[in-house]
Amino acid sequence: MAGRVSKKKFRGASRESRVSRRVVARARLLLTRNPKLAARNFLILAALAALPLAAACRGGGPGGLLSVEPRSLADVPAERLAFRFEPDVAEESLPERLRRDESEEPLAAVRTDFETRRGNTEALLRTVVGPRAQRALAVYGTSESDTDFRIDLYSVEGQFIRNVLPNDLTGVFPAEVAWSPDGERIAFSGIRNPALQATPTPAPPEAADPVAPPVSDPSVVTPTPTPAPVIPSVPTYRTEQIYVGDRDGYNLRPLTNREGLIYFQFAWSPDGQAVAALACREDEWNARRDEGKLPAGRPRLITLEGQERLLDDRLTDVPPVWSPDGSKVATAFEYDVAVYDAGGSQPTAGGFPVGEPLRAASVEYDARVFHKQEPEGAPANAAAAAAGSAPDPGGVLISLNPVIRLEWLTPETLHAQTGFVRLYRNEALPTLKYTRWHVLHLSPQAAVLSRTGGPEAGGESRGARVDDESRLAGPFRFRPSPFAPRLLSS
Repeated sequence: MAGRVSKKKFRGASRESRVSRRVVARARLLLTRNPKLAARNFLILAALAALPLAAACRGGGPGGLLSVEPRSLADVPAERLAFRFEPDVAEESLPERLRRDESEEPLAAVRTDFETRRGNTEALLRTVVGPRAQRALAVYGTSESDTDFRIDLYSVEGQFIRNVLPNDLTGVFPAEVAWSPDGERIAFSGIRNPALQATPTPAPPEAADPVAPPVSDPSVVTPTPTPAPVIPSVPTYRTEQIYVGDRDGYNLRPLTNREGLIYFQFAWSPDGQAVAALACREDEWNARRDEGKLPAGRPRLITLEGQERLLDDRLTDVPPVWSPDGSKVATAFEYDVAVYDAGGSQPTAGGFPVGEPLRAASVEYDARVFHKQEPEGAPANAAAAAAGSAPDPGGVLISLNPVIRLEWLTPETLHAQTGFVRLYRNEALPTLKYTRWHVLHLSPQAAVLSRTGGPEAGGESRGARVDDESRLAGPFRFRPSPFAPRLLSS
């Protein structure tokens, strides 16, 4: 029949598209039979065909907005995240990585080589096994200092492969030596070797009596000494910089070169293409040490090409951590957890103010653990915590301490540890007390979910209510950071 449309022509098309095309075909058929009736029926059928298209455009959200439901939190900008705070997670509920508090033991095969072959002049500090479990970095000291060290490359079976550092470079912060997640690179903080200094020219030796040369026996073969491998020199600096090299210990180079800044507490990105680190000036480092506090620096991102982006102008002593997908970086400033977009043309940043819910949980914690009632200054402290600042010490809670460590183990779960930390001159290690683990459950803000008809538009929202039984406080949104990320020139 004339005007009939073949079904094969529209195979694979959407349902809405097929309905619209059937309306057009029906209109053409009517026009060939009754022009007056066709005009009226065409308008009716066209309006009916537009209904499924309009519903598809609305996507279930209010106001007819398009559906923009994120596929993962990696698609949500940092400033558009929300969180639900869960205080005082039970130890048995923590991931195994956070429950273990054991001292790191050097690889047995490498330790045996140091004890039997290398003597007492070199002290093995630690070994760092690569992700592929084939090679290990031996970090060892050659002096009484517990901060400067050398690095050698070993197989996991304990076979020495080669030295890594040239003579003019020494490593610092031995706990931070690390392989990249893909096992292709190594990274550490280094500084110019202070032992290599110019010495006075020695006086010429006195002339000795001539001695007849020994008579050589042609039948005896004299072995030729094998020269030791020469490690190429690299640029060095008087302040601590980050260095990277390949998995074989070659191609060593400085990743940072900002003389006067001290780089420390760096962390590899999950893809091994960048590091997040802290950096501060020498006077800031010394001032913190004199106050008995841990070193603090400004967080930043550094690519393998050496391009550096400052994330925040505030000082923090909390090491930065990456989200598992590598899309974001987090650190903390006292009672404010901060998260930053790691990439994008317009990266965003913001803060989770955890002071208020943390203080409420600390009141209960002190009453349960220390049998201590809420202090008189509680209302004032709660207001200060809500503003993101440290609570007023006039109302002291023993367990209320700032964030000292973050662990981002899953995209939706950020663990935060609070505690009391001080450095005392007569002690080699920091004093750590009153540690508690908490969880920040992350999700898109309600403004994002409402566009898709998600939990905020209908049904129970993640973190939308306070659960009295589990003491979950929420929801809270990011407070935008006053410092926008910016690019630093090399």
